[in-house]
Amino acid sequence: MTRAILGVLLFLSALHTQPLSAADASLPPLIPRSVLFGNPERLSPQISPDGSMLAWIAPHQGILNVWVRRMGEAPERARVLTADRGRGIHDFFWQADSRHIIYERDHDGDENWVFYQISAEGAEKLARQLTPTGAQALLIARRAQFPGRIVIALNGRDARFHDAYLLDLSSGQKTLLAQNPGDVEYFVADQKLQVRAALARLPDGSAEIRVRDISGGEWRRLAGWTADDVDGELLAFSPDDQAVWYTSSLGSDTGRLLETDVKSSRTRLLAEDSQQQFDAGKILVHPRTRALEAVQFNRERNHWEATDAAIAKDFAVLEKAHRGDFSVLSADDANQIWTVAYTVDDGPTYYYLYDRRGRKATLLFSNRPALEKYKLAEMRPVKFAARDGLVMHGYLTLPVLPAAQQKDLPLIVYPHGGPYQRDDWGYNDDAQLLANRGYAVLQINYRGSTGYGKKFLQAAFRERGGKMSTDLLDGKNWAVQQGYADAKRSCIYGVSYGGYAVLVAVAFTPEEFVCGVEAYGASNLVSLLQSFPPWWSLYRLQWERRVGYAKEEEFLKSRSALFQVQNIRVPLLIGQGVNDPRVAKSESDQMVAALRKNGKEVTYIVFPDEGHGFVRPENQERWYAAVEAFLAKQLGGRAEPPGTDGDWKKFEQ
Repeated sequence: MTRAILGVLLFLSALHTQPLSAADASLPPLIPRSVLFGNPERLSPQISPDGSMLAWIAPHQGILNVWVRRMGEAPERARVLTADRGRGIHDFFWQADSRHIIYERDHDGDENWVFYQISAEGAEKLARQLTPTGAQALLIARRAQFPGRIVIALNGRDARFHDAYLLDLSSGQKTLLAQNPGDVEYFVADQKLQVRAALARLPDGSAEIRVRDISGGEWRRLAGWTADDVDGELLAFSPDDQAVWYTSSLGSDTGRLLETDVKSSRTRLLAEDSQQQFDAGKILVHPRTRALEAVQFNRERNHWEATDAAIAKDFAVLEKAHRGDFSVLSADDANQIWTVAYTVDDGPTYYYLYDRRGRKATLLFSNRPALEKYKLAEMRPVKFAARDGLVMHGYLTLPVLPAAQQKDLPLIVYPHGGPYQRDDWGYNDDAQLLANRGYAVLQINYRGSTGYGKKFLQAAFRERGGKMSTDLLDGKNWAVQQGYADAKRSCIYGVSYGGYAVLVAVAFTPEEFVCGVEAYGASNLVSLLQSFPPWWSLYRLQWERRVGYAKEEEFLKSRSALFQVQNIRVPLLIGQGVNDPRVAKSESDQMVAALRKNGKEVTYIVFPDEGHGFVRPENQERWYAAVEAFLAKQLGGRAEPPGTDGDWKKFEQ
């Protein structure tokens, strides 16, 4: 009998011999992993600029690819355009001629994105490669008035920096528009596709917006913000190209949407949170005129505030068309037809076609209709005070049980990655899996999470492995005090920065959790800094100021779990992708080696065809089968048997 088969049989035996609690008996049926983590059925619909066609992503022979049909055609007339056989296509956009689609691919998670073009009419049997292999291509701008050209960023000249190019979509010819002097994070093009603005990162971690009057002209500083401000974003030029729009917390605690005139440098406020608690986020603009239409504020729920009276009327209709939080995904050039996504916390994402002329919303499809057969858990916004009084926001997902049984539950503390990101309200496949298996799930926007202003950000400076981690412990204690969680049955689970947080928790506070699950988390901040991908050379300036400088090796080691392995008392499950460019495989390798050298219990799963994140459905099936089995053993929750598709044993190292 092989080791893999023996392991599966032992796990199944444990499942069948474990006594069922009253809560287990009251839980709804198990949701299969394939429903939660298999390929979505359809997602990301985009209307063509002329409004004649609809494209979306859907599986073809088990791999996500781009599909298309004419408006008015029956859904069964749809045809697949692309033929990816790898990790699938996850991002695309319409060329402004409405005849072609541009999509991107990398190689097994290496993040060297390559752009391809394919005919939407199916006249071209093969896609054309537009950008070189081995370089990272990013989109800077596309405009309705220039259907045959886009502006892109490429780091082919120097892997550390991206230059700006005009790409001719017919000939494939690239024309250099702006060479990166070595401190520009990204460029922004005006309405004529001239690269006339840039966001630069200065040695002290501050940022400055640079502009020039004409393409090829001299650059000059226009505005900026300090290293202590929230991460502002240079967004766009105004419709007349006379000003730039950006978010910044300079002069305020929260990030606001500002406009600065290119010639006079006069700045005016365009939008801010009415309660001045949350940062301004993305913007919605008219696809052809580029006029500002709405601004996003991600509070406890995601909300778009219209800046145009006509758009406000459309939003009023959309708010009633379906429950949940909506966002506009695409629009035709006339801005009369939109595709809209609705996010809910207890079901799939629903996509609608919205006709502005008749103010009518029509359901297109949901991304995972199989989810509609199951009872999913509610995600509740919560907040609590950390030990130093700072207010934390987060989300609590409890198993679907009678209210009287939603107490003293096994708890999973689930910190997000980044760390300069945040958890949002809405459907989360990990949270739903865990809640369905009987666990309470607590997601915490710990200090440093984005969207809460600069004081909240500053509270995280030099606190990686410090107060950023004790925030998680305070959240756990809050859940226990509220009666939701059993203090003696809690585990911590996370990926990326969340994975680092897991390792810190079990190493620095070994009595707090009974187990840990993490994937692609840094074990040593010294080696992490040394292995940054080349295109993070500017991000490094910000990282060092916020976390610790390379010369402070002993300080960085003091915040690294690798050097506290001897304190770990609980079993660990660790996952890693071989091609991860952000957190190198060596980070997990050295942690696992140290754990085993010290006689600690660890299971290590490595996928050879993944990067920073497990994308292939077959690998997700294996990873979550391992997670379920591990948690069932440690906390006593439910688990779906691994089956043949979920056999992770051959990926153990």
